[in-house]
Amino acid sequence: MQENHTERPLQPGDRAPNVVLDAITRQGKIAIDDFRGQRPVLVGLFRGLHCPFCRRQIAAMSELTGALQEKGIDSLTVVNTPIERARLYFRYHPLPNLLAASDPERVSHRAFGLPNVQFTEDETDWPRKVGISAVRSMRLDMPGELPQPMDPMTAMEFLDKADGYEITEDDKHMVATGEGQLVGEFLLDRDGVIRWCFTEAEEAGRHMFGIPAPREVMSAASNMAV
Repeated sequence: MQENHTERPLQPGDRAPNVVLDAITRQGKIAIDDFRGQRPVLVGLFRGLHCPFCRRQIAAMSELTGALQEKGIDSLTVVNTPIERARLYFRYHPLPNLLAASDPERVSHRAFGLPNVQFTEDETDWPRKVGISAVRSMRLDMPGELPQPMDPMTAMEFLDKADGYEITEDDKHMVATGEGQLVGEFLLDRDGVIRWCFTEAEEAGRHMFGIPAPREVMSAASNMAV
């Protein structure tokens, strides 16, 4: 299995690596090479299901599945959650046409060059380190989800409570090893070359906890020959 060791997330024009993972929503394995030479694919690499922002990002990506399939583009969601925990979650929170894979070791995140940010007291060297004070100074504005702009930590607690999400031992282990894992979405053509991407590493972290606008994803899909 190929892994990327560059100092940056992969960008448009880069060839995506092959990653083989356990399937969540079906039996067996899923590999990036399953799509190569067949169909383009939108790959979403997320933190574990313990992250309320990622749960919303996954749902948003799932909502585009039908529109992408009409353009001949598949979707693959990858979560940093152990397989049985992930299967249990999606059994009770099913998403239509979701093709998902489990990656508790974050092999795919490393392969696509997404950093696992270290939280420090006050030192920020993006995207390797970020001061906790800088994180707490952020304000997330999520109308309809949050009653007012909140810092990410407070927002996370609020959203978990609103979702009724209970943190398990599996979740705690994922947090301990990958709390700062950055996430992203990559649109690959049928040859496995990245044609568009959206990652938290971009814009000095201003994309953190954000979701690409659906029109941006669909515009990228429309501009890619299928």
